Amino acid sequence: MEPERNGASSFTSAVSLHQLGVSSVPHRYVLPPSQRPSSQIPISTTPPIIDLSTLRDQSLLSRSTINEIRIACMEIGCFQVINHGIDQSVIDEALEVSTEFFNLPNDEKMRLFSEDVHKPVRYGTSLNQARDEVYCWRDFIKHYSHPISDWIHMWPSNPSNYRESMGKYVKAVQILQNQLMEMIFESLGLDRSYLHEEINGGSQTLAVNCYPACPEPGLTLGIHPHSDYGSITVLLQTRSGLEIKDKNNNWMPVPFVEGALVVQLGDQMEVMSNGQYKSVLHRATVNGDEKRFSIVSLHSFAMDRKMGPAVELVDEQHPKSYKEFCFREFLDFISCNDIAKGRFLDTLKLNKP
Repeated sequence: MEPERNGASSFTSAVSLHQLGVSSVPHRYVLPPSQRPSSQIPISTTPPIIDLSTLRDQSLLSRSTINEIRIACMEIGCFQVINHGIDQSVIDEALEVSTEFFNLPNDEKMRLFSEDVHKPVRYGTSLNQARDEVYCWRDFIKHYSHPISDWIHMWPSNPSNYRESMGKYVKAVQILQNQLMEMIFESLGLDRSYLHEEINGGSQTLAVNCYPACPEPGLTLGIHPHSDYGSITVLLQTRSGLEIKDKNNNWMPVPFVEGALVVQLGDQMEVMSNGQYKSVLHRATVNGDEKRFSIVSLHSFAMDRKMGPAVELVDEQHPKSYKEFCFREFLDFISCNDIAKGRFLDTLKLNKP
């Protein structure tokens, strides 16, 4: 795959800056003082850790587990899961091949560079390289991943085992996503098989992120505050760095838990639940001494499948609160806007105060 040269000549990745040994953060990465991460974050609460060990036997899946999920989705839109069924060897291989990819020579990675957010496979930095006024201190490789047979031939071919190792993780997390969606629907009072065909036919985008050590971590962020567009996001992190907004509008660190995966609700879930559940606003901080990796599996309905509030959750006491939208409309939004200045979700709200 040949690189897109529009914008590529002026592109210097965060990993490249780290390898060059820069002693200060370039101006393009420096946030205004009001947007910089605070080292004095009040610890209010942390997302619950939910044990899914009973998931293998549906008859043992307790009401208390479903209730834990319901409370987490209502209050913060985020929780962690352990005993989730993905083998540690699959996780380790995915992380290993991620490290190998970002260690490749810059010219090799730049073969996949693109500023087009619609590209099914692209390498870059920030969120929207062409639009962001302030860049993010991270590099990423993103690729469409479901159904895997449609996309895997377009994934990076270097490292040579990237497709095999990442493919195992993609398949495993897709199965977990289906199970999580069933439990979330049940927690809403919907049938577990609600929208089953649409979920199976939906999209999965994998974003593999590298946040290199940063000489001035207090001046920048790995990812600016945003919410994800889809139904749910399943995130694997190698160390702490993820922060979410709590209901008191404070930033709350999500602790690193060995073997756990972070589950975040996206805009589609807030819309589908008619506002009962909340899409979580989140960001990533960076570290002065250590790099951090994350593998983010973003799950959505099909590109042009319109999503609105579930009719079962709309009545006189709970009127329809959101317009319908689809994944493509979200991509069009971020291609034309700096998302640090406004959320796509806000454009969907009806009866705004």
